[in-house]
Amino acid sequence: MELTHIDKSGRPKMVDVSGKPDTVRSAVAKGYVVMKPETLQMIKEGRMKKGDVLSVAQVAGIMAAKRTPEIVPMCHNINLTGVEMDFRVLEDKNAVAVQAVVRSVGKTGVEMEALTAVSAACLAIYDMCKAVDKSMVIKNIQLVEKTGGKSGDFKREEEVPWEG
Repeated sequence: MELTHIDKSGRPKMVDVSGKPDTVRSAVAKGYVVMKPETLQMIKEGRMKKGDVLSVAQVAGIMAAKRTPEIVPMCHNINLTGVEMDFRVLEDKNAVAVQAVVRSVGKTGVEMEALTAVSAACLAIYDMCKAVDKSMVIKNIQLVEKTGGKSGDFKREEEVPWEG
């Protein structure tokens, strides 16, 4: 397999996608924030002093998806057509599951945007709750599926269960 982000001299480059056709693209990413049971209870009851944790995380995820090229050096600027964030409280795991679904019509995929959205949402949860629980762990951020483009569709076979 050839590394497409390296030029003939071994230097980084942004791939030229100008010759590729526009196609409908989507990507789903997931991740988890594991915390103390008391922290999870505070989130559920809306008792965090900084405010509504999951609403802030939702906005953080959407904003991050839109700004992915500013964070990941070789990403193209993509006109996103949709970003959906979903959060599930997994009481048996003392965790919040975070999912991002990102869509566009374009020449390159949106996997990095979905992964960045989940990462930022998890970081926002951590930031909102760190005053009461610095031991939280962000884990298992992963691409779950993607559609569209030359490489075709992908669906993770060993997906971490969404619900506990």
